[in-house]
Amino acid sequence: MNRTMSVAVSGKTLSSRAWSSRAWSGRAWSVGLAVATVLTTALTIWLSLGLYDQHDRAQRRQDILAAARQSALNFTSLDYRHYDRDSANVLQGATGGFKKQFAAQTEQLTKLVAANESVSEGQVLDAGIVRSDEYSARVLVVADSKVTNTAAPKGESRTYRLQLDLVNRNGRWLTSDVEFVG
Repeated sequence: MNRTMSVAVSGKTLSSRAWSSRAWSGRAWSVGLAVATVLTTALTIWLSLGLYDQHDRAQRRQDILAAARQSALNFTSLDYRHYDRDSANVLQGATGGFKKQFAAQTEQLTKLVAANESVSEGQVLDAGIVRSDEYSARVLVVADSKVTNTAAPKGESRTYRLQLDLVNRNGRWLTSDVEFVG
C-alpha cells in the first residue's frame, strides 16, 4: 500500500513529494540567506578591524615623527636669555637616561651659554622612522641651526644628524636617548 497525500494549491494538486520538495527548497533558501548574512557580517568586521589597525599604525607614525621633530627642535633651539625655559622644554619631552643626563648638565650649560651669549635657532629639515612598535621607536632627524655667540656674532650654520630613541609613556612619545650620527 503506497499512500500519497495530495494538496491543492492555486487550483493545482501537488503530491506529498512535490510539497516536500518545495518545502525543502524554501528551507534551503532560508539557510543560504542566513549563511550569506553571517559571512557578510564576518567579512565586514574583519575588514573594519584591518582598516582600524591601518589607521592606528598611521596615527602612531605621525605621533612619533611629531614628537621626534619637536624634541630635535627643542634640542637645537636654545637662547641664553631664556635658557631656563628652553632647557625645561627639552626636559618636558625627555625621559630615562637622556633626561637624567641633560638635567645633570643644565647648571653647567646655563653658565656656559650665558657666558658666551649663545643663541641657537634650530630648524628640522627632515625626519624618518628607522623602526617602531607600540612602545618604542628610533628616528633619524636632520636639523640645521644658526648659532650666534661671542665668538661668532654674525652667526654660523650648523647641520645636525641626530638619532633619537623614543618611548611611549602614558600615551606620550618621549625621547630616551639622543646621539649625533654621521
